[in-house]
Amino acid sequence: MPLITNRAKVLKIYAEAAQNKWVIPSICTENTTTTESILAATLQLGSELGIENLPITIAVTNNYSHRAQTVNYSHTRNWEIGMRLFLSDLRILTEKGSPYSKLRVMIHLDHVQPDLDKDLLSWDMSQFSSIMFDASALTFKENILLTAQFVKDHQSEIAIEGACDEINEAGNGNDPDSSLTTPEKAVDYLERTGVDFMVANLGTEHRASASVLKYRDDLARSIKEKVGEIIVLHGCSSVPSGQLAHIFNDGIAKVNIWTILERNSSAVLFENMVNHATEIAGKQAVEKLIGAGILGNNTRNDKNLNLKFYTTAYRQEVVYNEMKKIVYDYLKMWYTI
Repeated sequence: MPLITNRAKVLKIYAEAAQNKWVIPSICTENTTTTESILAATLQLGSELGIENLPITIAVTNNYSHRAQTVNYSHTRNWEIGMRLFLSDLRILTEKGSPYSKLRVMIHLDHVQPDLDKDLLSWDMSQFSSIMFDASALTFKENILLTAQFVKDHQSEIAIEGACDEINEAGNGNDPDSSLTTPEKAVDYLERTGVDFMVANLGTEHRASASVLKYRDDLARSIKEKVGEIIVLHGCSSVPSGQLAHIFNDGIAKVNIWTILERNSSAVLFENMVNHATEIAGKQAVEKLIGAGILGNNTRNDKNLNLKFYTTAYRQEVVYNEMKKIVYDYLKMWYTI
């Protein structure tokens, strides 16, 4: 199935999801390995559920200061080259002949900044499914003015997600309750901007788990009573899985995920590489690391160099399998029949 970028079709998928009590995940990527792990996990669950066209959103940030994913997509560190590669990967992986061709895949631009991403905002927005127009770092008044103007200019061609308040960042030293979105503020923001979906600060953060931060499901339900089921949850990686299973009831229509994929797969790759240390680096290199106290004396040192273990393909396969598992576990919580 071709990529779903038509605004009416995108909103129809969200309406279907609401009917099914599904939460649609928007999962960020910055390389083909991550992209395919997302598609593979969706395909696997769709096969198990008997739904060959299960929907999924694959997202990317551009010049977002906390992680510029198109910039990291290629070693040119050129966002435009990265964006074109990202779009090309998705097109090829979803076209006829691909195992993922029947999935309904949507493309989301995440955390697009009105200043840093000015050049991207001049692109044809109709080639994307949705955009998070993120002016949340500005004053509330400026945020509303810029978001309302973007909605006026582009809502006919793309579903628009706005950010009512800036999401907390780990370790910023701020009171985590000081910038939470209130139901009254959510109503004001929605009425004055006209966005299709709204990111609210519900106590989460973006980059990792933080003990002082937590998902405020009670606040989400209070906002839902005022604006309906249009809330987007960011910072999903900091939310315990026990809270995530029932977030549709909190008014969450969409969640954004990325950090946990990279964080958890890196740990698995590290352990795997240590277990195959001599096959990757050779006995002499491993003995040197043991002597320096970097590796322990119990590190296996009984294998010879092996081409299989020092290739990029080996490392990518380990990361791919772990990311696929993580994505699958999320999807299984939110897609049920």
